[in-house]
Amino acid sequence: MFEVREKPEMVEKAMLIGFCFDKSEEAETQLLLTELEELVDTLGIGVTGIELVRVRDTNKRFICGTGKADELVELARARGCDCMVFDNEISPMQQRNWEELSDMTVIDREEVILDIFAKRARTKEARLQVDLARMQYALPRMARMWGHLDREGGGGTGGGGASRGMGEQQIEIDRRLARKRISRLKAELEEVRKQRATQRKERQTNNVATAAIVGYTNAGKSTLLNKLAGADVMEADMLFATLDPTTRRIELENGQDLLLSDTVGFVRNLPHRLVESFKATLEEAILADFLIHVLDASSHEIVDHYHTTRKVLGELGADEKRVIIVLNKVDRVSDPAILTGLRADFPGAFETSAVTGQGLEDLIARFTGLLADRVKKLTYRIPQARGDVSGLIYREGKVLETEYEGNDIILVAIVPNSLEGQLGEFLEEGADREEEKE
Repeated sequence: MFEVREKPEMVEKAMLIGFCFDKSEEAETQLLLTELEELVDTLGIGVTGIELVRVRDTNKRFICGTGKADELVELARARGCDCMVFDNEISPMQQRNWEELSDMTVIDREEVILDIFAKRARTKEARLQVDLARMQYALPRMARMWGHLDREGGGGTGGGGASRGMGEQQIEIDRRLARKRISRLKAELEEVRKQRATQRKERQTNNVATAAIVGYTNAGKSTLLNKLAGADVMEADMLFATLDPTTRRIELENGQDLLLSDTVGFVRNLPHRLVESFKATLEEAILADFLIHVLDASSHEIVDHYHTTRKVLGELGADEKRVIIVLNKVDRVSDPAILTGLRADFPGAFETSAVTGQGLEDLIARFTGLLADRVKKLTYRIPQARGDVSGLIYREGKVLETEYEGNDIILVAIVPNSLEGQLGEFLEEGADREEEKE
């Protein structure tokens, strides 16, 4: 069966190339190349050089002209590279042309991200999503992957022509297998979405509030979740450390429960097929009551990271959600002038450190404030014979105090608004007004 070739396992040194088509875009291209260097480093591939190439007219064969292509290949060889990585999207034909010209492995930004995702995926859902994206990326590139068959044969056995025929046969077989696999992956992912939809219905039935933690990759989202919930989500100072959706329950100051969900980190020029493939994961952001947008306060590109995340949220239809902005990693910012600038750029943002715990109490208080209208603290007087009523409060609300008086049970509880109306006859007289005064 066809398997996607994992080229990063085959290479050690890479030269990064970014094509710029307008002088005004040079600064942005350089920033993207710097980010690409981080991505490639995440795969354990050494970077020997970074080239920003100015192109006036796009060449269908190489993007740049033939002369510049020869120059780049010679430069890569001189640096001892066995791989060329392009920040720009390159077509299957262009990828094949570059590999034939250089006799090196050639990949683009999308393939780098796909390979990182393949290494990070742990749960069945994440692996399905990654496999689907990789198969969709690989399908039009299969002719290039079977290029080695063109060079087989020789002697008196028919030479290259016979070998190419064998290769072409195998390509068609693999394409059919790939299409079947894509269909199967889509079907399996649809089942996963149904399961997650069922889980969400159960949460809605229990009237539990939800929030999704979103933000640029490596902003500290998983560390924040761990600190808030005492969870054990994988956290590391690396890009895309978390791919698997993780949900943890925390209790707010008023006794209300909140489900916090971690999400995959965003990145500039995130391949559209990954946005599509990861919709099951990112649905946590679409359906949450509010979003917690985590930003790395120590990053020089924090504003760009903010706009990138907002753009992807817009593509998902989640950009109209209520949002809490969190400036994380403030413990790494030593210059007061930088903090002053951040406060001007992001007024009302919470300044936190998920490592030291700084600012987290204020953040949790904000969660409570956002969800205050969903619940009430009320006192009920319930006959002991009505175990069905007290049982309902225990199941649907959160009991804070319990007292017994004669044949009655007096419960002080946090209850959702939907439950308040059903239990009106059991309200302790005057207790609701007293609670409201608090």
